[in-house]
Amino acid sequence: MGFLCWLVKSVALLWILCVSTRAEVQYSAVDARYMDALFQDHAYKALVHPLTGITYNASVPSVINGVKVSVVRFRSGSLKSRGAQLFEFHLPPGVRVQPYVLRLALVYQNLGNLSATYYRAPGYSLISPVLGMLAYNASNLAATNLSELMFMATSEPISINFTTVKVPEGARAKCVRFDLNGSLEYSNLSASQTCSTFKQGHFAVVAELTPSASGLSTNPSSNVWKITVGSVIGGFVVMGGLSVCAIALLRVRKTSRLAAMERRSDQEESLRVSEIGSTRAPTAPRTRTSPVLESEYV
Repeated sequence: MGFLCWLVKSVALLWILCVSTRAEVQYSAVDARYMDALFQDHAYKALVHPLTGITYNASVPSVINGVKVSVVRFRSGSLKSRGAQLFEFHLPPGVRVQPYVLRLALVYQNLGNLSATYYRAPGYSLISPVLGMLAYNASNLAATNLSELMFMATSEPISINFTTVKVPEGARAKCVRFDLNGSLEYSNLSASQTCSTFKQGHFAVVAELTPSASGLSTNPSSNVWKITVGSVIGGFVVMGGLSVCAIALLRVRKTSRLAAMERRSDQEESLRVSEIGSTRAPTAPRTRTSPVLESEYV
């Protein structure tokens, strides 16, 4: 019976995880923000006696292999006057940060094959890795859980190069920017496969595939309908299993209680119990006074 209860609980847990995963049509800002803090921590560990303008690669935990994190430190004035090039990101002159700091660090992220794990765009498919670039105060390189600086371009936009991305045939590609607050911004992908932005964040190229090209329905309402039906059916299955488990436990408890009552009655009985063959029966004790016939009293 214990195995049955364990099985029901396991099925319930798997069902909850499955429903919660499929129902997440937009990226989880909470998980993404946790990863940003983790990357900032590991990036600053790579800045041991750093030189200004030199890029340092950070090591990441083995559980997130495939993710690339790099960091470079600048003077705010130098970055604003000269700009910079950091992998796919081209920062033109005129970039500024708020609040103002003397030195800042730009943390570069390439989530690689884990991009779809933390970032999703409703109705679209990621066809490029998610690239991120965030700015932090670099006055204390031992600091952790730092808040991002407001990082933006003023004169010309920041460009992100996605020239290595292959757009599927029949798909309409767009640029998407994942803001730190969880919102999404879409823009057109240029002919040179470059995305432009004036703000920091995470960026990727997405494609809206037609049903004939993808072989799957891209209608969000159909996915919601499937999730709802699956949730209802799964709920009935889990509730039925839990009900069976509860009834079985009640029966076991009732049987144990009856057995205890029988043992108690046997221990407290006034008659002696004798065994006749395989049968147990109560017997009265012998009396000390011999029986007398009624005729003897006449």
